[in-house]
Amino acid sequence: MGHVHIVRDFPSPQEGFSRTVRIYTPDAYDSMPWHRFPVLYMHDGQNVFAHPESALFDTWCANLALEQGVGEGHLEPWIIVAVDSGTGRLQEYSPWDDSSGKVKARGEAYGRFLVEHLKPLVDLNYRTREGAEWTGAMGSSLGGLISLYLGCRYPQVFGRIGALSPTVMWSDGRLFSEWGTHPRRWTRIYLDAGAQEFIDADGLPLNYGEATRAFYEHLKGLGYADHEVSLVLEPGGEHHEKDWQRRLPTAMRWLLT
Repeated sequence: MGHVHIVRDFPSPQEGFSRTVRIYTPDAYDSMPWHRFPVLYMHDGQNVFAHPESALFDTWCANLALEQGVGEGHLEPWIIVAVDSGTGRLQEYSPWDDSSGKVKARGEAYGRFLVEHLKPLVDLNYRTREGAEWTGAMGSSLGGLISLYLGCRYPQVFGRIGALSPTVMWSDGRLFSEWGTHPRRWTRIYLDAGAQEFIDADGLPLNYGEATRAFYEHLKGLGYADHEVSLVLEPGGEHHEKDWQRRLPTAMRWLLT
């Protein structure tokens, strides 16, 4: 069932500290030594894989979902690079300060770390496939927001974006104004949330179902076609790893094919 290679104390010069990076190579990476593989970058890396050194509670089990999809003929094998979040998760996944001024954004530096430092090293050391069509970013909640930011800021790098329960309402919905045009590049964007998904974040109401639908409609208004953007609103879906784990096979099947 593939391999998860954990690199601790991986330096992030753009951020000024080190991170933990978990790199999953699928079964086919060893059995097909001549083949080059697309790469999916995922956030909250400690919650991504079914692995003894992942988080103690529920994870996305992305390695199991991927291999199941490959085995059923729905997916081709992908390398998954999962980057652990740190103690300042709100800051590092925030492209912009929040409206209250309590969260100072460090998402721009995190994005530069991925593009300028981590991705070149992954491409150097693994048999990766070049091009934005073969490079994705995926995350949930603020990890979904930073994934969308990466697609907006670096469309020449990340052509496939998976945003599960994305916090698109962050910073008074600034993502809507930042994402003002269709870049006319190869694009696939998967959006999902619980149809009535809602949380109260210290007095800040976050209506994920409503906001995710609104962002989907925003992209459609910019000219994104049905084959470029997908929306799934799950009845009863909540803001939890169990829900993202349940929807991940559907997300992968649409996003990674």
